[in-house]
Amino acid sequence: MESVSSTRRAPYEFVEFFSGSGLVSYALREHFQVVWANDNSKKKAEVYTANHGMESFHLKDINLVKGGDIPESSLSWASFPCQDLSLAGASGGIHAERSGLVWQWLRVLDEMKEKPPILVAENVVGLVSAKGGTHYQVLHRALVERGYKAGAILLDAVQFIPQSRPRIFVIAVHESVPVPSKLIGAGPSWLHSKAVQSAAIGLENWIWWHLPIPEIREQTLEDLVEWDAPCDDEEKTAKNLALIPERHLNRLLNEDINVAPGYKRTRNGKQTLELRFDNIAGCLRTPQGGSSRQLLVLKKDGKLSTRLLTAREIARLMGAPDEYKLPGSYNDGYKAMGDAVAVPVAEYLANQLLSPLMNACLNRMSRSVV
Repeated sequence: MESVSSTRRAPYEFVEFFSGSGLVSYALREHFQVVWANDNSKKKAEVYTANHGMESFHLKDINLVKGGDIPESSLSWASFPCQDLSLAGASGGIHAERSGLVWQWLRVLDEMKEKPPILVAENVVGLVSAKGGTHYQVLHRALVERGYKAGAILLDAVQFIPQSRPRIFVIAVHESVPVPSKLIGAGPSWLHSKAVQSAAIGLENWIWWHLPIPEIREQTLEDLVEWDAPCDDEEKTAKNLALIPERHLNRLLNEDINVAPGYKRTRNGKQTLELRFDNIAGCLRTPQGGSSRQLLVLKKDGKLSTRLLTAREIARLMGAPDEYKLPGSYNDGYKAMGDAVAVPVAEYLANQLLSPLMNACLNRMSRSVV
């Protein structure tokens, strides 16, 4: 099976939990070769294996995974479920049924013959902001108990691609690994929101990760639009346009705006289609649980039309290349991408932090051998 992954063998190996559609495996491919990955969703498994093959993938509930079966690796990555930490959800917390699966990840880690020197956990901003940061603090202490030092950072995909998608990344390194001084700051930086800073108060073995600010993004939503994709019929378009607030509609008609994304929301008992005009898509959501899908309002030849984002546009907004395969239905593709980690964000972490940490780890091992 042809794969989008690099044919060159990466210098390091990693294992990925809750791997979903495989965008992390794709993003890390130049530095880390995936040797084991799992997810319990058959639909996402189809996307993962269509792009990365079946050799390393295991369609399995993490509750059934045994640490002794996991191959030795340099990195363990877990994008654990966010439903119980999302500010838009029930906020059951880090011990609830879905988000609480992070403890199964740590249980598997405890069972492994050799713990990876680097860990990454990814989730929504609620991990550090909900309930005064206590959810993160519990996770941090659990990592410290296992011999790691760690720090959380906030990266928004909008710094790399035209989608507003803030996410928290917890990067932990084993205490035996000497972290290069250039990777550690004396205090908070652009990576640390007020919520992150608050959650860090009083924590032992906390690291203020220090990374360079990414280059200014040039790509816009308009650059990613499939302009030839079919739009809604006249009746449906008229209904959608009628939901747009008058001031938004006037901007569309009178300003040089070719595309405006938006979500349908209920305000004061009335449904509206709220748009944004910064040429950036709103955060992609999975089409379930009552969440609305993101609509586009397009202007072509002075005429307005509406439609949903296409599956390929959704993939582009996650940084996936056009050759990335999206088998299954439209909803399958939307969910596979909407639950994923944006490719350029994971690439940035691999280039600027994870690979340098592994180089430091290897240097320590070389010196100990000598």
